[in-house]
Amino acid sequence: MANVDFHYPVARTSRFLDVAPLIDALRFQPEDFDLDRGWLSHTPSRHCFQFDRLGRVTIEAQCNCMNLAINPEQKDELISMYKTWRREYWLPIETNREFASHFAKPGAWGRLLRDIRMAFRRFLRREHSLGLPVDDRVTVSATPAE
Repeated sequence: MANVDFHYPVARTSRFLDVAPLIDALRFQPEDFDLDRGWLSHTPSRHCFQFDRLGRVTIEAQCNCMNLAINPEQKDELISMYKTWRREYWLPIETNREFASHFAKPGAWGRLLRDIRMAFRRFLRREHSLGLPVDDRVTVSATPAE
């Protein structure tokens, strides 16, 4: 048998991960993503992505996706789409969750402490209102005016 070297044509091999589906999912299916401790997670696929300040993207996945680097031509678009997703979709959700938590029904201990605090405030208000001098009080007569 002859000694022949085999090489794939350059156009047929992909040395980079094509993240166009991720960019489209961020754009058209933002509800499929969640942000937890700095990691963007895609719930259906269980892929996680971390974007750092230097423009690097880390991928964690249970498949071979994490073995390839992101296509450098798509990196800027991916980072831009992530920032848009975070600003337009995630921050309003996070703000609404935080706002709703301010009005959540407290637990038993929280209610007890609140009731004690409110009773103490009412007690202080009553104590101040009893300190009026007797001469300053207006007397009301039960007879009709003529």
